[in-house]
Amino acid sequence: MKRWILLSLSICTLFLSGISQSPFSIGEVRTLRSEKLNEERILNVYLPQSYKLQDSLPYPVLYLLDGSANEDFIHVCGLTQFLSMYKLMPEVIVVGISNVDRKRDFTFPTTIEKDKKDFPTTGGSEKFMEFLKTELVPFINKEYRVSDERLLLGQSLGGLLAAEVFYTYPDLFSKYVIISPSFWWNGQSLLKQLESKLKSNYFPSGAVFVGVGKEHPVMVKDAKKLASILKAKQSANFKTGFAYLPAEDHATVMHEAAYQALRFLYKE
Repeated sequence: MKRWILLSLSICTLFLSGISQSPFSIGEVRTLRSEKLNEERILNVYLPQSYKLQDSLPYPVLYLLDGSANEDFIHVCGLTQFLSMYKLMPEVIVVGISNVDRKRDFTFPTTIEKDKKDFPTTGGSEKFMEFLKTELVPFINKEYRVSDERLLLGQSLGGLLAAEVFYTYPDLFSKYVIISPSFWWNGQSLLKQLESKLKSNYFPSGAVFVGVGKEHPVMVKDAKKLASILKAKQSANFKTGFAYLPAEDHATVMHEAAYQALRFLYKE
């Protein structure tokens, strides 16, 4: 009996030792030197499985703020892979922008003295938006087979930045996903600017989705207000969606809101 046990263990050992192992990867890491930011930025890039099987097909690109490997990159890639597998959205390239100093990059200058004291590095969103517009998007356009369709997704301060890009360079992206935007920054000044612009003789194109969970009452109120302002501008060329997710809080809202956003943006 002992010999049979030893023989079985020996066979299992030989079998397992013969199994080859290789790293499992869902993307590639690129480094881009930014003159606008005067630093190198790390990009995590997810390519759909079919990308290498095609030689001419262009792909939409989803640009993800807070796109470090230990932030939102992996689970957002999983959402796009899952939804495209069931033909609920097209396959997309995901470009995760790794953070260096998100408080600096995602905020514009504030007049609130307490915020200046508590967050001394903030106020660099203008340079970061220039980085997106003049360096990152052209780099991705050059390095990969991409279509003209670009999405920008951000949550919290990333949502604030996504909203500022929509306000400043609305045509830079064709679709925006704004989750739990931190409109409280600088006394809701950006939300007021957006309201003024959208209530004027301005007609946006593309699509914007806004999502928020059961979070700080001010954050919920501001997200709902943005959604209401955007809804009034819906047209044949512009659609907008909104999701209030009371089962989620600020820490958990990102995944469910991103899922609903992608379902909405590609429901046709």
